[in-house]
Amino acid sequence: MLGLSSGFPYAMIGATLTTRLAQDGIDKKSVTAFSLAFLVYNFKFLWAPLVDGFRIPLLGRLGQRVSWLLLAGTGVMLAVAWLGMLDPSDDLMRVAMAAVAVGAAGATYDIVIDAYRIETLRPEQLGVGSGMSQYGWRIGSVAAGSLALYVATLGDWGTAYLLCAAFALPAMLTGLVLGEPARHVVVAVHRGWRQVWQSVIGPLGEFFLRRGAILVLLFVMLHKIGDTLANLTLRLLLNDLGFSNEEIATWDVGVGFIAYLVGIFVGGMLYAGLGVKRSVLVALVLMAASNLSFAWLASVGHSNGLLAFTIAFENFSSGIGGVVVVAYLSALCNLAFTATQFALLSAASSIVGRLLTGTTAGALIESLGYVNFYLLTTVVALPGVFLYLFMLRAGLIDQSLGDAGYAEPPK
Repeated sequence: MLGLSSGFPYAMIGATLTTRLAQDGIDKKSVTAFSLAFLVYNFKFLWAPLVDGFRIPLLGRLGQRVSWLLLAGTGVMLAVAWLGMLDPSDDLMRVAMAAVAVGAAGATYDIVIDAYRIETLRPEQLGVGSGMSQYGWRIGSVAAGSLALYVATLGDWGTAYLLCAAFALPAMLTGLVLGEPARHVVVAVHRGWRQVWQSVIGPLGEFFLRRGAILVLLFVMLHKIGDTLANLTLRLLLNDLGFSNEEIATWDVGVGFIAYLVGIFVGGMLYAGLGVKRSVLVALVLMAASNLSFAWLASVGHSNGLLAFTIAFENFSSGIGGVVVVAYLSALCNLAFTATQFALLSAASSIVGRLLTGTTAGALIESLGYVNFYLLTTVVALPGVFLYLFMLRAGLIDQSLGDAGYAEPPK
């Protein structure tokens, strides 16, 4: 339920908006510029302390997390409705403002939903819980995107967006039914600038005072670089190898989606069976190895069978990683600062790879060729694996966990 509401804003400002703008005759340069609305998600840690520390008047009586679920969910619904009511051919700038508003509201909703999930689940449930959240995210994104296209075909885009706004309701209803998370820790409330200072410095200070905190943060920033470089350039490879849109839709979208869901299920089982330390190591090795399949495909050329294997292997590995690594990041949080710390960690895990992809990937492909480029992405993934092994041997995995990762607060 939480994942359903978390995933659908992506579709509203992603593929759905791209299709709408293209059908309205907007030029390609303007259409691709709308992808900048996603950058809001990378900077959500800037206002995450507000979600942790600011008590909403009136609604705050329902609890810190529940009140923010209701406020952020309502904001998402209003932003999506606003985006749907606008006509891109009349005022493209206002459409851009509405898309950014959806991104900001969706990012805020993500902050609250992640905090609610972490504080609701017991430590041993974080793996399976993360898996279910990933399932919901994917289903919410796909369902909202499909519904929008179907309704727009029969009616109009405004109606489509209004109907999709209802996808914000499941998380709001979950909060109202379940109430405030049992493990939520209420921090002493200060007023004025003291409250602002405490909400910003408190989460950072608590995290960096832990043993090995710098190495943990370095690992978070490194572990997905190779995977991100490979995944964000896949469509370029498929286009240059001559795969048709139908083949891409069948293998990349169809098979990839199924393999990802299977990976999520297996990831949850691995976390439950092996625990956080060994399951994360398995995921890191699989994600690094999956990049080799891209190099294999690039060397062989156009092959539907090999493409199916590559897509399945990559998405299966990413599904496992999406569960166990997210569960590990969740366990790193202190229950007093869940929203802020998880927002910081999740942003750190993606922003480096995205920046490198946007600034260097194209030039590297042109100079090295696809085969050597994907071999390089495998090599780039190895520092994260080796750093995790060092942390494991040094005992830093256990020592760096926040109290979200313990059934009882550590003494």
